[in-house]
Amino acid sequence: MSKVKTVFRCASCGAGAAKWAGRCGSCGEWNTMHEELDGPATNAISVRPSDPAIPISDVDPSEWSSRPTGIAELDRVLGGGLVPGSVTLVGGEPGIGKSTLLLQLLGSLSRNGVRCLLASGEESRQQVRLRAERLDALHPSLWIAAENNLASLFGHIDEVKPEVLVVDSIQTLADPALASSPGSVGQVRECANALVRMAKERDITVILVGHVTKEGSLAGPRVLEHVVDTVLSFEGDRHHALRLLRAVKHRFGATGELGLFEMVEEGLVGVADPGALFLGDRQHGASGSVVACTMEGQRPLLVETQALVTSTFSPMPRRTATGVDGNRIALLLAVLAERAQTVLSFCDVFASVVGGVRLTEPAADLALALALASAHSEVPVPTDVVAIGEIGLAGEVRSVAHMNRRLAEATRLGFRTAIVPASTPDAEGPLSLLRVSTIGEAVRQLALKSSAGAKKSQRPQSGGNGGDRGERESGGQSAPWFRNDKPSRPRGDGHQYRPDLDRAEQDLFDPFASDDDTF
Repeated sequence: MSKVKTVFRCASCGAGAAKWAGRCGSCGEWNTMHEELDGPATNAISVRPSDPAIPISDVDPSEWSSRPTGIAELDRVLGGGLVPGSVTLVGGEPGIGKSTLLLQLLGSLSRNGVRCLLASGEESRQQVRLRAERLDALHPSLWIAAENNLASLFGHIDEVKPEVLVVDSIQTLADPALASSPGSVGQVRECANALVRMAKERDITVILVGHVTKEGSLAGPRVLEHVVDTVLSFEGDRHHALRLLRAVKHRFGATGELGLFEMVEEGLVGVADPGALFLGDRQHGASGSVVACTMEGQRPLLVETQALVTSTFSPMPRRTATGVDGNRIALLLAVLAERAQTVLSFCDVFASVVGGVRLTEPAADLALALALASAHSEVPVPTDVVAIGEIGLAGEVRSVAHMNRRLAEATRLGFRTAIVPASTPDAEGPLSLLRVSTIGEAVRQLALKSSAGAKKSQRPQSGGNGGDRGERESGGQSAPWFRNDKPSRPRGDGHQYRPDLDRAEQDLFDPFASDDDTF
């Protein structure tokens, strides 16, 4: 009988190696090789299948109909709810609210008569009990087991017979048949495969909580995302109350929908009107502020884009972007300089999206570019104006999809003017359209050019040690730290240093001993 051997497996791609290496030879990732035990290989044996194959037309689709969860934003992302026999993976940063969301989900299902089981491997029963009391999730149909052993977890499933199972988290679960530690590549892979098989055989809805790495991707082998049916990403900034739920992978529906939650004392509350949340504290009459409309699935979102442009003495001006790709800001700056004569080469540029939202859609290009031009010229854009459009390298403003839906949302929130591409058809309602063909035309229409922008575009002139503080009254130019009319050092023979004489015997020039006012 062959014996068990030790292998080193990559946590990123799952490739194995006979010895440890700092870098995986398959995917090229660093410090991802972990030791695990590899059992002997067995020959495949043909057996009679327990569930014979049938024609696809004979499959009853009603057996896999979704069950609503009772949380509107979660049902929006899942396309109606949870499907029996499906496996869902929820990932997010520590402290973002994954356990809170799932406990609210279990509480909502248990109140509707669904038998649920929570397998907590990170928190004790008392900790979960206190959170459930705060979230109003206490119900006799909700069972809890503080378990991190896979075999014992299957025993709990046999006793409770739940319809919905939540494992928090998959990295804390361990199969006793494997000698590797919990969280290793082999443990995560085998535990996930066992739970997937169990979910399909017993029609149990399984939800797994997954850890994320410092780069934001799900920890563990890549096969973990392949074996599950749905991958949900729970995002947000812990310093903001807004939380975003996205479907990265979904076998039962679309992946473009977005769920919005607000973290309050009682837990996570769905945001029914995100536009009012994002634009509630907007400052009116400030330059560098333009509202953009982006689409998240079938939902239009109006968010405020802000820009700040300041002159700098640094030879390498700063480019800082929050909530938007920094490469996109660099592209817009180049287009503004070449196509709209708005040069910001000698300025520090800061761009931000208010509310913790990240803009990835090109439809926000026009709003970002106008915010940069407004901050540069210090000319504010009217607060009742929304900008929608993509900007090309030639400076043209291109049309985007779902324009009617975007304009309808802007009208509902009280905007009166929309800056749109020239090919945009007429819209219904009181919203007036300002059609532009290029970014230069948009800048001219809003009069986003002034003398303040010209002053910012110039490189600040440093006056040496002291800058503008040493300006002369006559010329207004910054004076250097030395005086051009300073008397030159005497060059006579009696004032030159002679190495053959003692220093005290020589009459040398001492600049600090002179009483002349020029020094």
